[in-house]
Amino acid sequence: MKNHSKISTCRECFFHSSSLFKSLTEEQLDKLNYEKSCQHFRRGDIIYREGNKATGCYCVNDGIIKVFKTGVEGKEQIIMFAQKGDIIGYRSVISNEPFCTTAKVHEDANLCFIPAEFLLELVQKNHSFSLNMLKLACKELGEANSFLTDIAQRSVKERLAEVILLIRRTFGTDADGFIKLVLTREELANIVGTATESVIRQLSEFKNNKVIEIRGRKIKVLQPNLLERYANL
Repeated sequence: MKNHSKISTCRECFFHSSSLFKSLTEEQLDKLNYEKSCQHFRRGDIIYREGNKATGCYCVNDGIIKVFKTGVEGKEQIIMFAQKGDIIGYRSVISNEPFCTTAKVHEDANLCFIPAEFLLELVQKNHSFSLNMLKLACKELGEANSFLTDIAQRSVKERLAEVILLIRRTFGTDADGFIKLVLTREELANIVGTATESVIRQLSEFKNNKVIEIRGRKIKVLQPNLLERYANL
């Protein structure tokens, strides 16, 4: 096992029971543990860049990774925030294409790199693993289609309300009730798919209506039911 940081073995990994790799045989688990290499990354580090050759994929052991595409004039369109237990970059490996996104560390993280050759070997030899990977890819494709529909048919107010609720549900809250994932206004806009100024105005409206509380970059949801109505869920 070619580790560069202290990471649990695949068997010991807290997320193994619910991960993409739960269907591996004992032999395959041992080989995965040997083939992977693990490393610690700091906030701001680039894991891989859009357009680079996909030599493998990454499993998030802990931390948060921002995955995004770069548009006109360098504007980011955030695709997801990957956290512990998630796997990123695998679709480019399977399709034998360059990375279609960029992955950047949002909070210090430990990642395990899985070489493309071994990932493809698992796909060919383990049908349950292949099916799990297909299900994951279909789920992500469905989310992407929903996002495109939202951009075309829903208002900024609806999309922002839904994004706040989704982030709160995914990452939870701290002891004071603030959402643990802290984002800049620009990052929120890059998730919603709108201008930063529009997000700032909409957040102010939510705050004035006492739907949320804002403390710097941190957000606390005060009235989740009303926010759901705003989101038109």
